[in-house]
Amino acid sequence: MLTSRMAEKTEYPLVTCGRAKVLVTEQGPLMVWGPVTPAELDRLEMDEGLHIFRPPAKQKQALREIADSADGRVFVARNGGRIVAYITFHYPEPFERWGKSGRPEILELGAIEVSLGWRRCGTGSALLEVAFGDWVEDYIIIGCEYCWHWDLKGTGMSVWGYRKMMQRFFERVGMNPVDTDDPEICDHPANMLVARIGCRVPEKAVQVFNGLRFCGRRILL
Repeated sequence: MLTSRMAEKTEYPLVTCGRAKVLVTEQGPLMVWGPVTPAELDRLEMDEGLHIFRPPAKQKQALREIADSADGRVFVARNGGRIVAYITFHYPEPFERWGKSGRPEILELGAIEVSLGWRRCGTGSALLEVAFGDWVEDYIIIGCEYCWHWDLKGTGMSVWGYRKMMQRFFERVGMNPVDTDDPEICDHPANMLVARIGCRVPEKAVQVFNGLRFCGRRILL
């Protein structure tokens, strides 16, 4: 699931600082880095504006569980000791369509959320740039975009305007819409499955993924 107002009209510098990058904004600097460890998350607080999926304290616990899992990756943007944005990656649940094959190369972009006060200053773009490092070339990264998670009221955008914005946002890191007969994606014409196939992914894994996209076709295992 993905959310947040991604339209960002102002360009701010993103400079490298150790294993992190610093986004300089009018509201102050943001340290963007990851994957973070559970111990690093323990030392930080969640901004109160991060509440789309669950209350901030419970969302922090969810991030901690993902960071502590063998397959999970969490990247954050923080201002001082406060997390103001995050992005997560994890294996799809084995009972879901995308996890049924058990292929380790298929990884789901689980969520991206930016606190209301830190939108429109490049936070989401900075998270993507830092998160999509060389490691993603070993994976097929997928994202399931459902229009009922979008902040249409807060942005004043139409569902189609929001979809176009989200598509442009993900295209920055090579994640493009792909066809599927998944019932949840097909439930609304604005929904979309976005995916990026890394250059080091084996052809057999790509075949399996294409089979999962259309369950009426044979999956090559």
